[in-house]
Amino acid sequence: MNKNKKFEKTIGRDFDPIEMEIFSNRLMAITEDMGNQLVRSSFSTNIKERRDCSVGLFDKFGRCICQGSNMPLHLGSLLGSTNAVLERYSIEEMSEGDAFICNDTYLANGTHLPDISIVTPVFLNGSVQFFTANVGHHSDVGGRVPGSISGSSKTIFEEGIRIPVIRIARRGNIDADLLNLIVNNTREPLERELDFRVQIATNERGAAMLEELARQHGLSQIENAINDLIDYTQTRVRNRISEIKDGEYSFTRHMDDDGFMGELVHIKVTIRIEGEAITIDCSGSSPQARGALNLTSSGLNAAAYYAVKSILDPQLLPNSGLFDSIKVFSPSGTILNPEFPAAIGARSITANKVAGAIFGAFEEILPKERLMAASHDSVPVITFSGQRERGQDTYVYLESIGGGNGARHNRDGMDGVQVHTTNSTNLPVESLESEYNLLVDEYSLVEDSGGAGKHRGGCGIARQIRALGENITFSARSDNHVTTAPGIFGGSSGDIARLIRNYGTDKETALDSKVSVLELKLGESVRMETAGGGGFGSPKNRPLEKLRLDLISEKISPTFAEKNYGAAMVRDALSIDTRQLWK
Repeated sequence: MNKNKKFEKTIGRDFDPIEMEIFSNRLMAITEDMGNQLVRSSFSTNIKERRDCSVGLFDKFGRCICQGSNMPLHLGSLLGSTNAVLERYSIEEMSEGDAFICNDTYLANGTHLPDISIVTPVFLNGSVQFFTANVGHHSDVGGRVPGSISGSSKTIFEEGIRIPVIRIARRGNIDADLLNLIVNNTREPLERELDFRVQIATNERGAAMLEELARQHGLSQIENAINDLIDYTQTRVRNRISEIKDGEYSFTRHMDDDGFMGELVHIKVTIRIEGEAITIDCSGSSPQARGALNLTSSGLNAAAYYAVKSILDPQLLPNSGLFDSIKVFSPSGTILNPEFPAAIGARSITANKVAGAIFGAFEEILPKERLMAASHDSVPVITFSGQRERGQDTYVYLESIGGGNGARHNRDGMDGVQVHTTNSTNLPVESLESEYNLLVDEYSLVEDSGGAGKHRGGCGIARQIRALGENITFSARSDNHVTTAPGIFGGSSGDIARLIRNYGTDKETALDSKVSVLELKLGESVRMETAGGGGFGSPKNRPLEKLRLDLISEKISPTFAEKNYGAAMVRDALSIDTRQLWK
């Protein structure tokens, strides 16, 4: 609880479901409008094209009342930064037109340095009543490598500029000196400055819409509606928890390493159900990582909230009523609760493994028709950096690549998608090639990458990019090059990920999953193949028509099919008249 005022929850009030639905949709409309403005107005490809950003609304107590639907992991940054602002400044110290900026994990509850938050107090009747907030992933914030993230970074000091909570705008005027200091500690200062200004304006747009809402309904009615929303959400999630049998349920997912070659990393989750209470205990997870795969409490909490919401009730409203109902614990000094100054740049890989472990623990709890085989549970990222063709400035192209999702009881896993706590889109080939001196050789699904089963696991993605200039560097952080996504009920595991330099040439070289500042010569390429999802059910029960479609669409090869499904099934599948498949 922040130091400004303790919030006492109102209980015993009846909920009007119609009014609540209308009001919740009004709040969602505000966040959607903010999110659309942030995307449409930004200058960086990472925000305007890939939508690597999120928005949220908070009340004066720091409670989340509504979050945009872009990136579940960004909830950690939004919730953490808003409460960090309230811890740093009392609301009496704030003025209309102020805005605050922050990104640091240890100083401002962020999740990693490239996610920079802007938090703006909203004044109604002369005092702070709400906060609008947004976070954008900036493609570079300084540090030792372009893109600011290396799996092998050992401390946060290697990862870029650390921004505690600072007032970036005062009474409507942006602090030009502070802005100049921050942007010139990055490799793309102009792009950073323009995006920061858009972030500030986005919050102002949200504030104007909240002011209009207050004029229409009155502040008192809005406060009551918010309390109802949060109470209702809390009641609903507790009802869902109470439907689960009391007990402890554990599952462990693994990561290839901790940023440096070595033993597998364990991400262990134990779920304790006691009546209406749920605790997610991460004791037993590996020690603090030597590299940048550590995940702090703000990111850990966001991963846990997302997973529980997705599993128990996907229609739950994303507000503090949900968050307050879930207790999350991890011992200090572990990969899920590192001690300062541990590096945390590649934390999204770990967050997805946490979500995957929670999904795995629920395999003991949920009926078969609600289960899903493991997904690739990673978010591999590639980064290219070089000189722009026009002008002397540096560019940093960064992109997270999707993979295969796990199959379910009645359908194949989705091919080539983001998973769990990440939800950005891809960068279109046309935008990539027009913006940077790079060429996309191939963008396709990876054959044979999805696990076999009655329902097949989703396929991974192949993204192969060629350097069209000199002095271009490449970096990557990836996982699942050793570990795989396990199948369920007899389904096979998905295939591993791969990173290959100069694929298909006599200079082809396999690369490690963590690469920092690899220099590419003119014409050289790098290919990333992401992991596939696990299969669901025995391959012997796969419908022949689906097997036939997999073969003719080249999602699986004849060799793979015969190995996993048997020669007789393949022969029968190939005998089906293709025209019958499209009816």
